[in-house]
Amino acid sequence: MQHILVAMTGASGAIYGLRLVEELLASKCRVTLLSSRSGRQVLAHETGLDWQGSVEQRLDKMRKHFKCGEQLTHYAEDDMFAPPASGSAAPTAMVVMPCSMGMVGRLASGTSDNLIERAADVTLKEGRPLLLVPRETPLSIIHLENLLRLARAGARIVPAMPAFYQQPQSMAALVDFVVGKVLDGLNMKHELYRRWGDEAS
Repeated sequence: MQHILVAMTGASGAIYGLRLVEELLASKCRVTLLSSRSGRQVLAHETGLDWQGSVEQRLDKMRKHFKCGEQLTHYAEDDMFAPPASGSAAPTAMVVMPCSMGMVGRLASGTSDNLIERAADVTLKEGRPLLLVPRETPLSIIHLENLLRLARAGARIVPAMPAFYQQPQSMAALVDFVVGKVLDGLNMKHELYRRWGDEAS
């Protein structure tokens, strides 16, 4: 069973992270879901989901939302004793979705001040896939240089840029395209979007 760590930070696009977790759970992956304080604030604003409270309360809310059990785990942002903080317990892969530019900057500098940053640092040093899904426009030179530094360190940058060649008919289809691109980066099979050259349904 693959173990995928998903971190949701304070950029717009919480729906992307939620949809990714749905697909990972449906694919029988073990999922660790982390969220920053600003990520939870954006989540509440964009989706109405209130994931505030203690770690135990947040985990209970997450499991109820995704209708799952122990397949999904969650840790506090400041819990540096959680398994993802150590290379000996590194997940199969990590996805930061959505990834704020603040998080990009901290990851590029290697500060590891909290569990999300430390887990990403561990993922890179252990040579595991780290996928970052930034949702920001326009991008400044600082943003671009930080993203380049992370790409050179081994991270895969998957901007939240939906395509239109598959003639999407809903917002869900646009979201699924981006989530599908992330699953491609994890080498996981899916049918979330029609690939270029495939016959239109």
